[in-house]
Amino acid sequence: MKIGLVVPGGVDRSGRYRVIPCLLWLIERFARQHEVHVVALYQEPTPSRYELHGATVHNIGIGATRWRALRRIVDENRAASFDVLHAFWAMPPGVIAACAGWLLRCPVVLHLGGGELIAMADIGYGGRRTLRGRTQVRVAFMGAERVTAASTIMVERAASFGIEAEHIPLGVDLRSWPVLEPRQRTGPARLLHVGSLNRVKDQRTLLEAVALLAAAHVEFQMDIVGEDTLSGEMQGLARSLDIHQYITFHGFLPHSRLRDFFDAAHLLVVSSRHEAGPLVFLEAAIAGVPTVGTAVGHVRDFAPGAAVAVPIGDAGELARQIADLLGDEDRRVNLARAAQQRAVREDADWTARRFEEIYRELTDAR
Repeated sequence: MKIGLVVPGGVDRSGRYRVIPCLLWLIERFARQHEVHVVALYQEPTPSRYELHGATVHNIGIGATRWRALRRIVDENRAASFDVLHAFWAMPPGVIAACAGWLLRCPVVLHLGGGELIAMADIGYGGRRTLRGRTQVRVAFMGAERVTAASTIMVERAASFGIEAEHIPLGVDLRSWPVLEPRQRTGPARLLHVGSLNRVKDQRTLLEAVALLAAAHVEFQMDIVGEDTLSGEMQGLARSLDIHQYITFHGFLPHSRLRDFFDAAHLLVVSSRHEAGPLVFLEAAIAGVPTVGTAVGHVRDFAPGAAVAVPIGDAGELARQIADLLGDEDRRVNLARAAQQRAVREDADWTARRFEEIYRELTDAR
């Protein structure tokens, strides 16, 4: 098959920086058997073309990006017709894929994995905040013959648009991220939080929970890894809460350097107001680390048997559940084991196979 993937970015030619690992894992698997072209909208500011993991990346660049992306797909289709187009996220990749699908009479798959179906006016986030955003989501849905979603909460939100979506998480590559057996803790707890410092990830709630843990005399240290988009605000909050001695902010690190943090951790903490995933939840599960987090994405899907979910924005409950789990090693390890078993079943190979089955179903129907 000739497969066209439309993505916002995450496919840097380095394969290390500015990448979305789960996309790279899929591209590598698809390219083993198929001709794969990746249309990356904003990876680099100027147009370019390069090879990555056996696929051809067409970087569109800044300036009339959507029109030029559509033209690039049409031009590539002239060389040899696409069998399927697959958009990751509704806006703008899903809109571009929908338009290309109509022009080329090519089936389109849309994967929901971001904030396209939510609206958070107080922080200016979400595709449903504006009429333009809602219209783009509608166009993406109208142009897709199949819709998939990273978590059941995204499936439910698609249903609010009258769209039936299939739950397909973007799984982990077990070769590059090997399974590690859950283990008993010795010494103070090592807590881990991985994610860009921003309003959606809601590190304010995280730090307020950390302050409550410290006040309760829980012995712990926390590593926070992620790009700081808030210009030091969270570091300042940690100082004002007098918890800076418990926390190390590591800033952005390439994915290849994250595994050591997971191997050393006893608990992953998620504080987000919204997640379609997140991937770090699945990576923690593969590394034998359980998660306590807000009831978003995979956290909600795995709870209660394989994760602990708390109400969004509730620092008190987040702290209580962290303390309870750290106080019960058997429960913590059993929770980690249950999460790992499910994440291993739904790994990157499973994800790629399921997408390929959908592609075959669509092409056979044509």
